[in-house]
Amino acid sequence: MAADLLTVRQLNRATLARQLLLERSDMSLHAAVERLVGLQGQASRGPFVGLWTRLAGFERAQLAAAVDDRSIIKATMVRATLHVVTTADYLAVRPTLQPVLSDAFAAIRDQRPGPFDLDAVVAEARRHLDEAPRSFAELTTVLTAAFPDADPGTLRYGVRTHVPLVQVPTATTWSFPGNPRFTPAASWLARSLPDVVDRAALVRRYLAAFGPATAADLRTWSGLDLADTVAGLADELRVHPGGRGKDLYDLPDGPRPDPDVVAPVRFLPEFDNVLLAHAKRTRIVADEHRKRVYLPGLQVSPTFLVDGMVAGVWGTAVVRKAATLTIEPFAALDRATRQALEEEGEALVRFIEPGARTWAVRLEEPA
Repeated sequence: MAADLLTVRQLNRATLARQLLLERSDMSLHAAVERLVGLQGQASRGPFVGLWTRLAGFERAQLAAAVDDRSIIKATMVRATLHVVTTADYLAVRPTLQPVLSDAFAAIRDQRPGPFDLDAVVAEARRHLDEAPRSFAELTTVLTAAFPDADPGTLRYGVRTHVPLVQVPTATTWSFPGNPRFTPAASWLARSLPDVVDRAALVRRYLAAFGPATAADLRTWSGLDLADTVAGLADELRVHPGGRGKDLYDLPDGPRPDPDVVAPVRFLPEFDNVLLAHAKRTRIVADEHRKRVYLPGLQVSPTFLVDGMVAGVWGTAVVRKAATLTIEPFAALDRATRQALEEEGEALVRFIEPGARTWAVRLEEPA
């Protein structure tokens, strides 16, 4: 169904609404995690901060409890990266993503020397993982002993992409340790992954979380080429013109707020998916700020939003039990915005560092 051309501001507000960033939501923890199709989890505190900024009254114990009861897990998902997802979503989505993981592995294998028997490596890894959870350092030791001529990095990545694994939580502040151990998902969840691939469902889930979006956006987020799937769904989707290959697709009932609706200041953690889910990211990050957001080594800065757009970066430090959140804006801010950032920032630093004796916010002048 044809629809109107969308402005960048309309795209911004639609995305913020779906990402629970226009106002904190009262929805349940599990409903929120599924609404977002998971939260990227390379940085252990990231999912906690991402939920704190989106849910009213969120406490870290809520996510920790869900991780402990195994209704939420950390595992490899879209873009072959670690995400915190509900168990239900993992079982529903992970099989559809296997081609992404296989392609990611093939790209690494083709660049590395030496023989490689993937089936044999997977079988050897499973044998050790079935005995006990293992870190990848431990797996590397046993796998290189079994396959001395193979490249160690290729061995590790072959296992990561072809054995569905869950990161085992520990009683740390953010539920997962810095040197985690992994165990087969089937063992952790006491059920096997279904052999069901549903690309159309993945498209709908993505649009509900990040739409309106192009087919290129879908590929950036998922790693899958879903252009044919989108074309097959065109009759049930809203299609906003954008030129050849740049049309934006959306669910008919996807929220599209008034572009003038107020967007409050919000703090986003490192690697927040709203910053990674589109090929063209100008709906939330202006081109002139990209280099301060997307860093070398595939790092993504913790950022904050002003009027719905990334307006700076932030970080925390604790010295002698004194916790400080430092805010670095990209440009000058008006008094009302500075006050809002300071208030939100103090709440954030108290959330991140509850054991500190004092909490402070330092709002720097733009460089």
